[in-house]
Amino acid sequence: KTDEISLKDIINGIIDWKNFIISKWKIIVLFGVLGSAYGFYKGFTNKPIYTAKLTFAMEEKSSGGMGAYAGLASQFGIDLGGSAGGVFSGENILELMRSRLIIEKTLFSEVNINNKKVLLIDRYIEFNDLRKDWSKNPSLANLSFNADNKSGQFTYQQDSILKIIFESIKGGDLEVGKVDKKLNIVSVKYQSKDQIFAKEFTQKLVENVSKYYIETKTKKSRTNVNILQNRTDSVKRELDSEMYGAALTQDQNQNIFRAQGKVSSIKKQMNVRMLSTLYEELVKNLELSKLSLMRDEPLIQIIDSPRLPLESKKTGKIKGMVIGGFLATLAIILILVLNRIYKKIIA
Repeated sequence: KTDEISLKDIINGIIDWKNFIISKWKIIVLFGVLGSAYGFYKGFTNKPIYTAKLTFAMEEKSSGGMGAYAGLASQFGIDLGGSAGGVFSGENILELMRSRLIIEKTLFSEVNINNKKVLLIDRYIEFNDLRKDWSKNPSLANLSFNADNKSGQFTYQQDSILKIIFESIKGGDLEVGKVDKKLNIVSVKYQSKDQIFAKEFTQKLVENVSKYYIETKTKKSRTNVNILQNRTDSVKRELDSEMYGAALTQDQNQNIFRAQGKVSSIKKQMNVRMLSTLYEELVKNLELSKLSLMRDEPLIQIIDSPRLPLESKKTGKIKGMVIGGFLATLAIILILVLNRIYKKIIA
């Protein structure tokens, strides 16, 4: 019998709530109509969202047969092995593309739009109408950015704005991931109300990552090449000088028959042979070092790049009406229910 009473109470409760909601039909319909009208307005005025997509392949080159030459090169203080590329392997490069360092570098990239060179950050500020909001704040009213800011010397206001823009881009507009876990093909997508910005930002983002990678990974190899190049040039100058000196000494000693008088000539010739041998080895190692540098480049091979017009999507007027009306109706019903429950509790 207790079960029957409980079931009856539940049914009565459902009927009571149904009657309550029906009794409020006027306000529910009103909010539904207002929501539909707002949805229609948003669908009519909303700008389309453009998506720029770029895919690239990550090359991971091995040292190959360079190990056979590493011992020889080490005799001259040159390290042909152990590059800095490990930090860019696997998922790390995906996170690097979402880093503030790379995104800020990209925002301060200069691009040509309508035959005019502009910074991407200025384009972002323009199409988002940020200066309207800044005009209300005296500390931001005259805020501007220029190419010199790339050094990282920002004011407090500039740094705060950059942080907001960075979080907006990373938080929702930018999507980076592998096409397939088994493949080294990466997809970069960026959404924006401005299709020119979306295209240029995506391309510059990948370009900056590639440059940063090459500069970092090949730093040791480039240092090796520079060291060897300087040593080779120095030895070549000494060799040229000794060869000229040996020839001059030989000319001067042509009429000397005593062995003692030819010692200086013999010394010059020995120096020439020694420097020739050293120069030959340096040239070999210079070429090996250049091969090591070439081995480390490049990381990124572009497969598909964004082209205008970009793919776009926009909420239609009918769809906006349906969504707006549904959400408004749901919201007002929830408010009415919660309000009734609250009144019953405090009664």
